Amino acid sequence: MTPLLEIAVAKPGEAAAFWQANDRAWRSEAWAFKVVWHEQTHDITATLDGALVGALNLRIAASLAHVEGLYVLPEQRGNGIGRALLARGEEIANYYNCHKVSVAVMNDSPAQRFFIGSGYHREAILPQHTFKLDVAMMRKFLL
Repeated sequence: MTPLLEIAVAKPGEAAAFWQANDRAWRSEAWAFKVVWHEQTHDITATLDGALVGALNLRIAASLAHVEGLYVLPEQRGNGIGRALLARGEEIANYYNCHKVSVAVMNDSPAQRFFIGSGYHREAILPQHTFKLDVAMMRKFLL
């Protein structure tokens, strides 16, 4: 008897064990780069008088760092908090021998101007990539 193949939308977390068990294999095949992937994430926070006012989420894998998210509360912007969070993230990336940090932002946006002002350069524009908007891939070399 032929096994029955079923395709389904998984419930949240249902495929986590599969991805964890096959993580190195799929990454090595996808990028044709045999490496022991040491992926890690770092959450960096900024507090003011004990209240959280900003955070940066940094992912590091295979000597590359990527800013997954950076957010400062609107009423706290312009005080250097975002730059301080980013600088701390770059220090962590440098500690793990990352040669560059990347981030994806909407093209021609305040976020793109922020990253340019922080020493990042546009690497590519992905037309109508996310939410049918142009996405700028930004990078900063550390070494």
